[in-house]
Amino acid sequence: MEKETFRLRVRLRHIHCFLAVAEQGNLGKAAERLRLTQPAVSKTLSELEDIAHCKLFERNRQGARLTSAGEQFRRHALGVLEALDAVGNAIGLESQQENACVRLGVLPSVGVDLVPAALAVFRKLHPHAQVSVETGANAALVDMLKAGSVDCVMGRMADPQMLLGLSFELLYVEPLCLVARPGHPMTATALPRLEDVLAYPLLVSPKGTIPRHNAESFLRSRGFAMPLQYTETQSVSIAREIVLQSDAIWIAPLGAARHAITSGMLARLAVPTEGSEEPVGLLQRSDASLGAAVRDFMTVLRDVASARRPPQLL
Repeated sequence: MEKETFRLRVRLRHIHCFLAVAEQGNLGKAAERLRLTQPAVSKTLSELEDIAHCKLFERNRQGARLTSAGEQFRRHALGVLEALDAVGNAIGLESQQENACVRLGVLPSVGVDLVPAALAVFRKLHPHAQVSVETGANAALVDMLKAGSVDCVMGRMADPQMLLGLSFELLYVEPLCLVARPGHPMTATALPRLEDVLAYPLLVSPKGTIPRHNAESFLRSRGFAMPLQYTETQSVSIAREIVLQSDAIWIAPLGAARHAITSGMLARLAVPTEGSEEPVGLLQRSDASLGAAVRDFMTVLRDVASARRPPQLL
């Protein structure tokens, strides 16, 4: 009887409100998106929790976080809206091409390498589509994907617990590389020693990121620890400028520095980095029903990524 009551009482406004809060993580921001007042959003969520007989969010001053029951509800709520879209498509209400939207999440080190080339190809297929590119750390992008705020993510393999409800498609692996400005003293050495390189300030990814963990593992495997003189940033453009304007040496995923190296803007040091390879892949929700534009963009990303596979990788 409870299931029947739930089916009779729940409304689309409940689902839209729930998903907005799940995506924004904040009632005020969700209210702005829905063009409602915050008390109205709070009331709608309370109604939904009453109908569902469970708590869907933990709310505090910092925002609203999904409970385990809320996470389960989110997965099926997204399916409800996708099913409605499918019904609309079936009866001829499919969105016009100019309204197509692709919401992509990418790691900065991956996005700079793949997105510009992929976008140039995609524009020929969907000249009027809107493309939104969100950047962030791997964990943040996974959370955005689960919340439905992006359609897919170009990222790295994460803890299996983080990937529940998601699929990971391996596209290629990339090693670390060490880069410096042209004319740097280390570029004059055919085979620079790592101990000499570490005498210069390092530029690395922030703590907690996969490239940072990878860089520390690489140094440990060679018998070294992270030196005291380093700068950390996740911004590829800032890292590039720091290297260009100083003697700092950047330990970066190859994709982050590839264009600067091939264009001659930066120089790759001949320091072997075997064993530092990390997978780059395409993540999507296992239960997602993606539109034609998103599927086409993912296909283009696969094609561009294929050029990054060995032996082209190095």
